[in-house]
Amino acid sequence: MTRAHPATAVVLAAGLGTRMKSSLPKTLHPIGGRPMLRHLLESCEAVFGRTVVVVGPDMDAVRHAASPHASVVQAERLGTAHAALQAMSQFGDGDVAVLYADNPLIRPETLRRLLARRQEAGSALALLAFRPADPGHYGRVIAREGEVERIVEWADATPEQRAETLCNAGVLCASAADMRRWLADVRADNAKGEYYLTDTVALARAEGGRVVAVEAPADELAGVNSRAELAAAEAVLQGWLRRAAMAAGVTLIDPGSVFFSYDTELAPDVTIGPNVVFGPGVRVEIGAEIRAFSHLEGCTIGRHCIVGPFARLRPGAVLDAAAHVGNFVEVKSARLGTGAKANHLTYLGDADIGAHTNIGAGTITCNYDGFDKHRTTIGAGVFIGSDTALVAPVTVGDGAIVAAGSVITEDVAPDALALARGRQEAKPGRAAAFREARKGRR
Repeated sequence: MTRAHPATAVVLAAGLGTRMKSSLPKTLHPIGGRPMLRHLLESCEAVFGRTVVVVGPDMDAVRHAASPHASVVQAERLGTAHAALQAMSQFGDGDVAVLYADNPLIRPETLRRLLARRQEAGSALALLAFRPADPGHYGRVIAREGEVERIVEWADATPEQRAETLCNAGVLCASAADMRRWLADVRADNAKGEYYLTDTVALARAEGGRVVAVEAPADELAGVNSRAELAAAEAVLQGWLRRAAMAAGVTLIDPGSVFFSYDTELAPDVTIGPNVVFGPGVRVEIGAEIRAFSHLEGCTIGRHCIVGPFARLRPGAVLDAAAHVGNFVEVKSARLGTGAKANHLTYLGDADIGAHTNIGAGTITCNYDGFDKHRTTIGAGVFIGSDTALVAPVTVGDGAIVAAGSVITEDVAPDALALARGRQEAKPGRAAAFREARKGRR
């Protein structure tokens, strides 16, 4: 996507988000696996030449999340206009748009429309507006013949004004020169004693400037100020991701039960079963099938692999083509070669498994000694019997067989048969004698 012109986005992220009831700053709460702030910054990066983030004091985590974009500190939280004013030295000479970090889902296309509308002849200021299903306590945009006359806060609105369904999203765009002048002229003569960004509308109108509204979908513009609104935003994003996946050729058996991360990569002809969850960093190649109730993060799944049901792939898991990871199998920092199978009740951590190797049920790689992690290397065409413990570091050579119930602590040579278990003994008649002895105690 190309940037429009050297416009500047000022993102207000200094709010404490008290309604979230959280020690984590509101803008760092995740949606689709990444902080709200990062969603909005990505949209800004596609449109604006410069982005500046306004943070509060002692908000180093927010500043870090905003990197590499510039950030400025609002030392005192005196309102939204005051917050925007802190970034004034970085406005530049083009247009300036002021956005809120708790409006994370605004898409680049909407921001481009905002800039284009501002640049129309005679438009001094453009703002984003929307029509939510429940206008509730949003400020109302009062417009006539395509021109905004004023924004009325719900508490100050008449019954007729409250009947208006066009609501203010809070995002404003004007030339840098106008924005500097209006922000400097905003006064805190209101009940809260705060400097409100929306007062710039009245200032623009007082100068005879034309104020226009750009209407955008409500899903993009709804703010996130509580846990319930965070969940609603997550639902919106998941709907977008699901529809995009299906449009790209992915089959979702039960779309509403599948949860994606913002960066999930799915090739065509992938099939996803019900109740599958994708954490960040997952790539799935063509023809793979992810069966029900599987959880994946930080992993790569090759062509025509089968995963699940009830499988867990953790960071560093790599499945080469046609590998199988079945029910109640966990894979972490391990690679399964082409056609390798681990179909039942297995843990494979810090391991390399060769092509066409079969891992029996109940197998575990004992990769941690309480201090350090160690790797297990299993060659190609190996058969690992059920209930085997492989105590790393250990290597099993190509073509070897490990008998069921073994505890392998030493390397196994290629094509060798390894048995590491106690010898079975049978005592004829002892079972009957045991039962008789028990009966005598009753």
